[in-house]
Amino acid sequence: MTFAKAARRAASPLSSAALLLALLAGCNQGQQQSGSPPPPTVTVATPVQRTVVDQDEYVGRFVAVNSVEIRSRLSGYLAEIHFKDGQMVKQGDPLFTIDRRPFEIALEQMRANLAQARANLAFTQGDLERGQSLLTNKTITEQAYDQRKQAKAVAEAAVAAQEAMVHSAELDLDQYSVLRSPIDGRIGDRRVAVGNLVTGGTGGNTTLLATVVSVDPIRFEFTFDEQAYLRYVRYASSSKEVAALNGNVPVTLKLLDEKDFVHTGKIDFVDNAINTSTGTIRGRAVFDNHDGIFTPGMFGRIRVPGSPPYTALLVPDAAIGSEQARKYVLVVDDSGVVHQKYVTLGQLDDGLRVVKDGLVASDRVIVNGLMRARPGIKVNAQAEGAPAASPAPAPAKAGDEAKAG
Repeated sequence: MTFAKAARRAASPLSSAALLLALLAGCNQGQQQSGSPPPPTVTVATPVQRTVVDQDEYVGRFVAVNSVEIRSRLSGYLAEIHFKDGQMVKQGDPLFTIDRRPFEIALEQMRANLAQARANLAFTQGDLERGQSLLTNKTITEQAYDQRKQAKAVAEAAVAAQEAMVHSAELDLDQYSVLRSPIDGRIGDRRVAVGNLVTGGTGGNTTLLATVVSVDPIRFEFTFDEQAYLRYVRYASSSKEVAALNGNVPVTLKLLDEKDFVHTGKIDFVDNAINTSTGTIRGRAVFDNHDGIFTPGMFGRIRVPGSPPYTALLVPDAAIGSEQARKYVLVVDDSGVVHQKYVTLGQLDDGLRVVKDGLVASDRVIVNGLMRARPGIKVNAQAEGAPAASPAPAPAKAGDEAKAG
């Protein structure tokens, strides 16, 4: 082995070590050039300005506008039933028929009594006329004439009484023996079967035959507290959209299986006294029920306008954070620094949350990337809807630089 070859072999480990040190120095230099990590990117937007009306929600029940218990004026045996349980009926439709034969007999008897009374009246009328001529000729005394005159008056009264009895018997036969629906609505199930004795009259022991309730329109009753009542009264003079005592205030309603308030109606009544036991007052709204989906006794949730219209700031619910009982949003100033603002929230309006206090219209609220931001740090704020910024080119690696060299 020559001296030159031995020298080259001894130098090769030294060259590898020098190259490794050069690469490490290049990495350290690249890290020093890259510095701290870039600020997180968040999406910001200014609050939406919209005219809104505060809405109060209450739970209540539907009640029928009219509800009538079908009871007979007459006592007798039930002869016919003219409906099917649960069907819709119109005013005047026949529902029940009481056995008419006893009332036909009673009417014939009353008519016979009337004929007898009229015959007696005719006799007393002729007797009085004859007495008039006899009195002129002094054949009878004035006392006898007065007696005939009185007999005629009694006969006239008897005729009037019998005519009334005939009219009553006709009503019993033609009107009251057939029970008709007094309203339009839906009838319940029959409570008495054909052949049973029905107790009629006006006392408390009369027989309940069925119940008819009106369906369209239908009412919805709910209660609200004294504080809400005072607020409505104070706002009534400044807006027609507030639930004032004058009624006709538009309201919306949803049923238990519905997500949105899709049914519209109007308040038509607010009670005249607050219940001293509960501290609440009763309100009532009326709704159309053409499709018959509402039924008396059904639960629902009603939304009542509770303030005059006002301009509000709204933000997405996703932009709102919680800190125990307080709510806040994160905003970005002109220098890109994040700040925390505590806010007072209102209702949801078309998917956005009303912010009643704590924000101004010019605030840039973080609506996306809330978890990447915290108060005091600097962020890269992008306006909502703006195209994303192009990523910066990655710094060249030290090895690549070495290769390029």
